[in-house]
Amino acid sequence: MNASQSAPRVLVVDDEPAIREALSFALSRDGCELQVAASIREARAAAGSVDMIVLDLVLPDGAGLDFLRELRKGGSDVPVIVLTSRDEEKDRVLGLTLGADDYVVKPFSPREVAARVRAVLRRVRPIAVENAEAKEAQDEAPLTGPRSLRVEPRTRRAALGAVQLNLSRTEFNLLATLLRAPGKVFERHDLLDAVWGQDVVVGERTVDVHIKALRRKLEEAATAGELIETVRGVGYRLREE
Repeated sequence: MNASQSAPRVLVVDDEPAIREALSFALSRDGCELQVAASIREARAAAGSVDMIVLDLVLPDGAGLDFLRELRKGGSDVPVIVLTSRDEEKDRVLGLTLGADDYVVKPFSPREVAARVRAVLRRVRPIAVENAEAKEAQDEAPLTGPRSLRVEPRTRRAALGAVQLNLSRTEFNLLATLLRAPGKVFERHDLLDAVWGQDVVVGERTVDVHIKALRRKLEEAATAGELIETVRGVGYRLREE
């Protein structure tokens, strides 16, 4: 943990005491401050004051995915890692589409969850601060692209023409990455490094899921043609003007 940063506050939401205890121990050893919740009601009360949520999908008072949907609709971009005992792709895809940053399938090792928490936190709370002001100035310059596409990193706003785009953090970062080099083909591992970080522990399929969600939102804003093109067998690129 970088001494210049406060300890990240992590909320573990699971109705099984043994899982809450194991994750709390593993994450505390990593320098996190822990809060726990056994229900959506308890999680809702604590969610506004934490830097990360580890969320079980099956809770006594509702579904974790409904709580995740509620968070995103309410404008919260707190990172969420989903815990699920359902080893079905559709559940994992739905979680990522709703705005989850990663998922872990039960049974899992607490050390694995701690590693995934570290990877996500590195993206949203970067430890390296060298040359931060220069990087910030470069990264916050407004970006424009085809069909009046505009991304403003400073305010985290994106628009296609006159239509504001309601993007998750990951979707916004993907779009900004593609928009910084229109026409360039980004391989999936390039996008993983740029958006998720080089210490990422998620697979390349995660990129496809978020690109699909991003495309859907772009298509809803304007139906004339596809902005993000698939380069078969390679990756993705943003169409040039």
